[in-house]
Amino acid sequence: MTNDMIRYYQGFAEGGFGLVITEGIYPDLAHSQGYLHQPGIGDDAQAQAWKPVVEAVHGAGAKVVMQLMHAGALSQGNHRTKESVGPSAVQPKGEQLGFYRGEGPYAMPREITEQEIADVIDSFAAAALRAKQAGFDGVEVHGANGYLLDQFLTDYTNQRTDWYGGSTENRVRLLVEVVQAVRAAVGPGFLVGIRISQGKVNDYHHKWANGQRDAEIIFTSVAAAGADYIHTTEHDAQAPAFSETNSDGDTLAGYAKRFGKLPVIANGKLGTPDAANAILADGKTDIVALGKSALANRDWPQRAANGHGFQELDAGILQPLAHIKTSEL
Repeated sequence: MTNDMIRYYQGFAEGGFGLVITEGIYPDLAHSQGYLHQPGIGDDAQAQAWKPVVEAVHGAGAKVVMQLMHAGALSQGNHRTKESVGPSAVQPKGEQLGFYRGEGPYAMPREITEQEIADVIDSFAAAALRAKQAGFDGVEVHGANGYLLDQFLTDYTNQRTDWYGGSTENRVRLLVEVVQAVRAAVGPGFLVGIRISQGKVNDYHHKWANGQRDAEIIFTSVAAAGADYIHTTEHDAQAPAFSETNSDGDTLAGYAKRFGKLPVIANGKLGTPDAANAILADGKTDIVALGKSALANRDWPQRAANGHGFQELDAGILQPLAHIKTSEL
């Protein structure tokens, strides 16, 4: 863990954010890493390296939650293995992301075996326990944005014929089993959340085929598994989640609140005080999460409270550093 990382996370806490959720952290040393230089917590040494970050955020008065992410078929820079795995051998849509040093189409993943699925579940649980021991206030299971758990949930990337494929009840099974395993590992007094989306980093416009019915199955299932909160992320958090033909016009956060009956965090185009207050006002969202707006303004809460303006995000900060040599990767 570098001093830059410590200062990076500390800056959000000093800027007035009460809860800091990390970037996606890979949980194992096999296939979970998504890109070069992505931080991990796949062993005790990596876990120990996170302690200064936790201490810095706590010292600035905020809570910090580690987001656990297995990239699955969207891995594009795993230096530990040349192959990627997914629920099925289905090539991901689109092309790799340049700001993760990727280029060209994603590789064809290998279908993950049932034993490897069990290993993935165990790795999430072990990583969550390491995060707890490192002093984090909670973990967030990343079940969104096209990564492995979302690949199982998504109909066109999951072509399995076992009990992890087919119906929505089967496709949500891995998310449920991961949350259950994490809860068992960390105990009842530690915060466990789950992040859910429809869109993906390589397929922004994807929608669940059965709309409101799928939402009911997914959100009731993950809530019953032992999650403390649901974090929904959409391109526009205030937009109707589904078409009029398979919904009543509610937002994804609204369905999460209705069916999950848990606290809900919403993310997606909420980077102004007006937008944030509007989605909080209807009572279907409890917390607003900021991504790009926070990157541009690590003191966003202080700016909002004092009526100050906001900086626009410079997309250049997301690009790889040109001075990093291939030998250092």
